[in-house]
Amino acid sequence: MKRNAIAGRSFPSWEAFEAHLEAWTRDVADVRLHGTTGETPIERFRRAEAKALKSIAGMPPFQAARELIRRVQTDCAVEIDGNAYSVPWRLIGETVRATVVDGIVRIHHGTHEVAVHPVCVGRRHRVIEPAHFEGLTGFRPSHAGDLTSSAAATPAPELLRPLGEYEAIFGGSF
Repeated sequence: MKRNAIAGRSFPSWEAFEAHLEAWTRDVADVRLHGTTGETPIERFRRAEAKALKSIAGMPPFQAARELIRRVQTDCAVEIDGNAYSVPWRLIGETVRATVVDGIVRIHHGTHEVAVHPVCVGRRHRVIEPAHFEGLTGFRPSHAGDLTSSAAATPAPELLRPLGEYEAIFGGSF
């Protein structure tokens, strides 16, 4: 610790600290004889390691992506970071995979992409695609982009799914 780059020192700014560390690495650490290898770190780097490095020129920068598993709720949406993102209503109760990258939420059911939304900043917001509710009785998109019930305007309840879907799953006829 006596010969540590920052032992007993203070710096007026972060930039001054970084400049000191760069100079110390170049003038002290890289040229001292290493106790284990018996050579200076800079010479070992030049001899054994520099040739193994590959250029990153032309490579895209690292992209942070998050992949989440969510269950579609009865309001035809999945919750991500405190916000709700709509998916097609037929997926209610199903498990979907949501990927968040570059400000975009992509939602997949199996191998199919079923929804794409911009990431919503903040919390308790709903991001709605009106097409996700087509064919669903009792709901309609409002002017604000959220859903409002129109059940009072519907005189008689209708089936939410065509019977053919149940036949395909369970067999037989209904």
